[in-house]
Amino acid sequence: MKISTQSRSDLFVHSAIVIGLVALLFLAFFFVYLPFTTNHGESVTVPELTGMSVEQLEDYLDERNLRYEISDCTFVAGAKPLTVLRQHPHQGMKVKEGRKIYVYINSLTAPNIKMPQLIDRTQRSAESELKRVGLELGKLIYVPDPSQAVKQQLFNGKPIEPGQLIPQGSKVDLELGNGIGNTEMDVPDVVGKTLEEADFILKGSSLGRGLVQYEENSNFPPGTVFRQNPEAGAGNKIRVGDQIDLWVVGTPEVPQQPNPNK
Repeated sequence: MKISTQSRSDLFVHSAIVIGLVALLFLAFFFVYLPFTTNHGESVTVPELTGMSVEQLEDYLDERNLRYEISDCTFVAGAKPLTVLRQHPHQGMKVKEGRKIYVYINSLTAPNIKMPQLIDRTQRSAESELKRVGLELGKLIYVPDPSQAVKQQLFNGKPIEPGQLIPQGSKVDLELGNGIGNTEMDVPDVVGKTLEEADFILKGSSLGRGLVQYEENSNFPPGTVFRQNPEAGAGNKIRVGDQIDLWVVGTPEVPQQPNPNK
C-alpha cells in the first residue's frame, strides 16, 4: 500500500511527524530509560553515624545496604571510646547500594603526652598551653602571693613535674597567686599629702587606692588628704596588695570640655 502525497504540504507534514517521533524516542532513551535502568534500586541516602558505637555499625548499615571501613583511630577527650567521630561520605549524600562508608573512631585509651611547664606563667598563658597540647584546665586554687602567676601545677591532687607523662585529655589544676600575699607592713601615713603624693606613696608600698571621697575641711588646704582608712600608727598593719580609702578636701576636679566655637 502506498502513501500518496497529493501535495507538497502533505510531504512537509509527514516529514515533521517522522522527525518529531525520532526526537521523542531520543529524549525518552537518554532521560527516562537510561536513568531508570542505571539507578533503579541503587540510590541510598547516607545516614548519620557520628556518636554510634562500632558494635552498632555493621547491623545498622547492613539494613541500608551499605558497608563501612575504619579509616583512622584518634583520641578526643569527652567522646565515648570506640564511637564514630566523623564519616565520609557525609550524612544526607546520595550513594549507590553497597557503598563503603569510611569512619574515624575514638580510640579506647588516651595517648600519653609530656606535661608542659606552666609555673610562673599567667593564668591565660597556662590555659592556652594546656589547650595546645591536648589537656584540660581543672580547678583554680588561689594562694596568698603578691603575684598572680602559676605557683604549682597539679594532677590528681599532686604536683606534676614538666616532662612527666600524662594521659591526653586529663584535667590539670593550677595553683595561682591571689595578688595580695601574706606580707604585712605598717600602714603608711598619707594624711596631709596631696592625692598625687598619696598615690605615689601607696604605689611604692605595693598598696592600692580605694574609695576617694571629697569633703570640706577647714583644717587642711584644698586637694589634700585629711583622713584615711585604715589609719596609720597605733601598730596598725596592712597586707601587700590591700587598698586604703582616702578623704580629700574640696570637690573632685571635673575635666574641662573643649569649646566647640573655638
